[in-house]
Amino acid sequence: MERLQKILANAGVASRRKCEELIKEGKVTVNDEVVTELGAKADPTADVIKVSGRPIKQEKKLYLLFNKPKGVITTMTDPKGRSTVNDYLKDVKERVYPVGRLDYDSEGLLLLTNDGDLAQKLTHPKHHVPKTYHATVERVPHGNDLEKLKKGVKLDDGMTSPAQAEYHDVDPEGKYATISITIHEGRNRQVRRMFDKIKHPVTRLKRVSFGGITLGGLQRGKYRKLTAEEVQKLRDAADGIVTAADAEDAMEDN
Repeated sequence: MERLQKILANAGVASRRKCEELIKEGKVTVNDEVVTELGAKADPTADVIKVSGRPIKQEKKLYLLFNKPKGVITTMTDPKGRSTVNDYLKDVKERVYPVGRLDYDSEGLLLLTNDGDLAQKLTHPKHHVPKTYHATVERVPHGNDLEKLKKGVKLDDGMTSPAQAEYHDVDPEGKYATISITIHEGRNRQVRRMFDKIKHPVTRLKRVSFGGITLGGLQRGKYRKLTAEEVQKLRDAADGIVTAADAEDAMEDN
């Protein structure tokens, strides 16, 4: 027996959190009985589980790496008709969902999967999964400014955890710098707000690593399946097993 929201997430219905919402809204039935309790359990091999009247099916697990362009919404649909991640996945038959988010104005590495259990672990703050970004900012921050990021800065929603931050590229004329920064949290627009705090606004933000997985040479707007080794690396990251070498590789990735 497993928790109902976990069964739904593993079947690719939606993220774990969204599945919990579906349950609370009374849209899930088990053997034709409406279930609204989040603690309810079921047997996916024996019980008939439906969402909005449609039986779920245990889909084959799929793990994708997508290089999201700027100006794309990190959702599968958008009521305003804006470009979404789904527009780039037309030939993917399985239902997959983004693992976390990338802002509309941000670009780079985005993971998608129908493995709701892994997605939940990767995005839950308690697992401290590292995410590395290349942030191009106005002017060149002093070393003392980077030290502030490394120690944590106070934002409106509290202190940030210590980050890794180092120069990736510096304009000889001092007009801009690209900083490689690794964080272990997932607050809304966190990296941008951290650089705003040290008075160096971000002009371009690209995620280059998530849980030790890097973009490599994947072109913008393209996706590929993760290898078995990469999926295992994500599982290790979700369990807190990210090596120092992984973190160093992420900081150096282009």
